[in-house]
Amino acid sequence: MKNLSMRNFVSHALLAGMLLATTTVSAQSIGEVDTVFKLLGPDHKIIVDAFDDPKVKGVTCYMARAKTGGIKGGLGLAEDRSEASIECTQVGPVSFHGEPLRQQEEVFTERISLVFKKLRVVRMVDQTRNTLVYLTYADRVIEGSPQNSITAVALPAGLAIPMR
Repeated sequence: MKNLSMRNFVSHALLAGMLLATTTVSAQSIGEVDTVFKLLGPDHKIIVDAFDDPKVKGVTCYMARAKTGGIKGGLGLAEDRSEASIECTQVGPVSFHGEPLRQQEEVFTERISLVFKKLRVVRMVDQTRNTLVYLTYADRVIEGSPQNSITAVALPAGLAIPMR
């Protein structure tokens, strides 16, 4: 009886984890390059995605990251590497919409393993320099990775950042 209850708990926990692993913002695929040929399943790749900051119109972020191929990768069971690179840039007039910005908030999340590992992008506000700073890193339920990448977007002089 205890084993059945434990199995139900584990299956419910996995389902809840998958439901919570949704992306805050959807990314658009820009391109990819193969890095390792795999006889069975897709090749290992570096993929480049773009996403717009959900609260800052006119700022787009570009991320490059590894995507594991092979049989496990093709089935969605592989764990992607924790390294990612990010560059955010002003692509048009900057304006703010929605709620005022927090000092630090997550703007993008993507699952990079079956359940427990996520790639995250956090926006930080440097009011002194009128700049938005974007940090990407991977975390895992038990142990995250210190691998990270950072970029900054200097805003036009006189454009006030609405803060909470």
